[in-house]
Amino acid sequence: PDQGSILLDKDGKRKHTRPTFSGQQIFALEKTFEQTKYLAGPERARLAYSLGMTESQVKVWFQNRRTKWRKKHAAEMATAKKKQDSETERLKGASENEEEDDDYNKPLDPNSDDEKITQLLKKHKPGGGGLLL
Repeated sequence: PDQGSILLDKDGKRKHTRPTFSGQQIFALEKTFEQTKYLAGPERARLAYSLGMTESQVKVWFQNRRTKWRKKHAAEMATAKKKQDSETERLKGASENEEEDDDYNKPLDPNSDDEKITQLLKKHKPGGGGLLL
């Protein structure tokens, strides 16, 4: 695996290339990241040595991985919040409809005025168990 070599650009200045890590290195880094999001100096040195990487490469890999993890975690939290908010709205809407339907479900006073009957008829939902004549 290329551990990041130094090249010269067109002006002859030193130019660093991005290191490419082997599948085995990435696997070991990911496994370690699952267990701990932050590595202390000695742990970082041990991991770097065992993987044939520099401490700096391990440190930067962990920094980048934490950034990726935070973004994913934030997106998941936002999705969960949207889902919860829509469920809350749905339940709130259902309870408001139940409150509005209290009058609809009460027995009708034969002496009710026409206005009240008209409002109740507007709330009527076809197929709601009415009698067919």
